[in-house]
Amino acid sequence: MVSSLTAGNGSRQQHVMLVPRLSLMMFLQFFIWGTWSVTLGLVMTQHNLGSIIGDAFSAGPIASILSPFVLGMVVDRFFPSQKVVALLHLAGAVILWFVPQALLAENGSLLIALLFAYTLCYMPTLALTNNIAFHSLSNSEKSFPVVRVFGTIGWIVAGICIGVSGIAASTDIFRLAAVFSAVLAAYSLTLPHTPAPAKGQPFALRDLLCADAFALLKKSHFLIFAICATLISIPLGTYYAFTASFLSDVGIADVSTAMSFGQMSEIFFMLIIPLLFRRLGVKYMLLIGMAGWFVRYALFAFGVNEETRWLLYIGILLHGVCYDFFFVIGFIYTDRIAGSQVKGQAQSLIVMFTYGIGMLLGSQISGALYNQLINHGGVHQPENWTTFWLIPAVAAAVIAVIFLFTFKYKEQE
Repeated sequence: MVSSLTAGNGSRQQHVMLVPRLSLMMFLQFFIWGTWSVTLGLVMTQHNLGSIIGDAFSAGPIASILSPFVLGMVVDRFFPSQKVVALLHLAGAVILWFVPQALLAENGSLLIALLFAYTLCYMPTLALTNNIAFHSLSNSEKSFPVVRVFGTIGWIVAGICIGVSGIAASTDIFRLAAVFSAVLAAYSLTLPHTPAPAKGQPFALRDLLCADAFALLKKSHFLIFAICATLISIPLGTYYAFTASFLSDVGIADVSTAMSFGQMSEIFFMLIIPLLFRRLGVKYMLLIGMAGWFVRYALFAFGVNEETRWLLYIGILLHGVCYDFFFVIGFIYTDRIAGSQVKGQAQSLIVMFTYGIGMLLGSQISGALYNQLINHGGVHQPENWTTFWLIPAVAAAVIAVIFLFTFKYKEQE
C-alpha cells in the first residue's frame, strides 16, 4: 500500500513538472535561434559580406526542404525523438563554434557552407520538439500553447542578452549560441521518452520519401491547408527580411525595440489560444491568422507618413495573431490528423512547406520587389513602401478567401 502510494505521488509529481520541463526545452530551442539570426546581417556587414546576406538567409529554408526526407523517417522508424534532438544540437554546437572563423576571414563561401550545415541540423529540431511536446501532453490543445509561449520568451531574452552585453554586431553571438546548443543537447536526454512509433517495422523506400506523410495530402482539407500554409509563409518571409529596413526608412529610431513588440504580443495571443480554440475550432482560428497578415500589411502600407505612423505599431502588435493563430494552430491540427505512425514525418512536412518552401519563395520574391521598388537607383523613397506592402497584403487577402471557401474540416474528425 505504501509503495503504491509512493509510486502514485511520484507519478503525480512527474506530471506536474511535465509542462515546466517542456517549457524549458522550448525556451532553449528558440533562445539559440534568436541569439544569432536576428543580427546575422549586421555581423556580415561588419565583415564585408553584406552582398551575400540574401544567400545566408536562404540556407535555413533550403535545409527545411531537405531535412524531412531523412529526419522524419529516422524519428518514426529508428530512434526516440529526444535522442535525435540531442545529437542534432550537439552537432550544431560544433558547427556554430567555427562560424566566427569564416566571418573573421571574410570567407563568404565557407560561411554559407557552415550556415547551411548548421541549419540542416537545427531546422528539423523545430518539428522534433513539437513532436516531443505533443506526445507527452495529454491535452495538447490546452497545454501546447503554454509550452510554446516559452519559445517566444526565449527569443525575446536572447535579443535582450546580446543587446545588453554589447555583442549584437560581434561574432560572439555564434559562440553564445554554440554554448546553449550544447546545453540543450545535454538537457534533451532528460526529456520525456518519445519512442519511434514504427520501430521494428521493415524499412522501405517509401519511408525515405516520407510517402506516408505525403499520403495525408489525399485528405482534401489537409491539401488545402498545406497549400495555404506554403503561400501565407511567403508574406512571412517578407516580414522577416525587410521590416527592419522599412521601419528605419520611415523614421523609426529604435527599430529593434519596435519590432520586439511583435514578439511580446505573441506571448499574450499564445496564452489565449486555449480559450478561443474551444469556441472557434481549427478553421476559424486559422482564418483569423491569415486575415491578420492582410490587415498587418495594409497598416504598413498606409503608415509610411508621419501622421499615420501609429498604424505601424498596430501592425507590429498583430504579429501574435499572424503567427500564433496560424502556425501554432497549424501544428496542433497536423498532430490531430496524422496517424500515430507518422507524427514525426507530418510535423517535418509542415516545417518543409512553411519554413522551407514558403520562406524561400518569400525571401526571393520580396528581395526582387525591394530591388525594383525601394533600392532602385540607390535612393530610398519611403512612399514606395506603400506599393511594396500592398502586394503581400492583397496576396494574403486572396489566400484567406480561398481558404475560407475550400477548407472543409469537421472538428469531430
